[in-house]
Amino acid sequence: MKRRLFWVLVLVFVMSFTLVACSGNNSARNHSQQEQQPTTSEGQADIENENPTLEIEAADPQTKTIDSRPVESESAVSQSESNDKSTSAGRESNSEIIDNEEDLDAVDSDRIKLTFNNEEVIVKMYDHPTSRDFLTLLPLTLTFRDYAGAEKISELPKRLSTKDAPSGSDPSVGDFAYYSPWGNLAIFYRDSGYASGLIILGKIESGMEKLARINGDFTVTIELLEQRKK
Repeated sequence: MKRRLFWVLVLVFVMSFTLVACSGNNSARNHSQQEQQPTTSEGQADIENENPTLEIEAADPQTKTIDSRPVESESAVSQSESNDKSTSAGRESNSEIIDNEEDLDAVDSDRIKLTFNNEEVIVKMYDHPTSRDFLTLLPLTLTFRDYAGAEKISELPKRLSTKDAPSGSDPSVGDFAYYSPWGNLAIFYRDSGYASGLIILGKIESGMEKLARINGDFTVTIELLEQRKK
């Protein structure tokens, strides 16, 4: 009996110890869970705190895009203003060119006088390098002859400048010209076709009929009639 009682007491002791141990483990687990819950809530709070930053950063590109639109608009306005200034400058430049052309028209060109057989022919000279070069040779005395039934021609003592000259011309009645391939003067009393290398120096203002009716060679004195008015 004593032995049975001993073993019963031992069994009770073991069971009691086991219950106490299990109760302690449960208490420790509950305590651990309680400690972990604030950590989890703090982590959620951190994530929530980070989310506004992410939202703000996500919103930044939109804000930048919105901000860039006024910049583009200002650039377009600046370019438009630049174009307006260029257009205005172009108009002013064109206006100056027109004014210069009017000034040139207001200035009298040089005139030369051709004297032959007690007759006179007046030629109004054009203002270009070839014409000016010819005027430096005056006065001149030349012998003219008829050519092709349309013009009177004469060789010059030297060739003239052809700077800025056209490649050719289509002369009309009364044209006073220089034919650069041959280096001669030509006075047209009839219409003639286009000639390469022909440069019109001036236009006969009076006395054309006197030249047209001359037959054969004739001597002509050429001199400056009046200076251009400054």
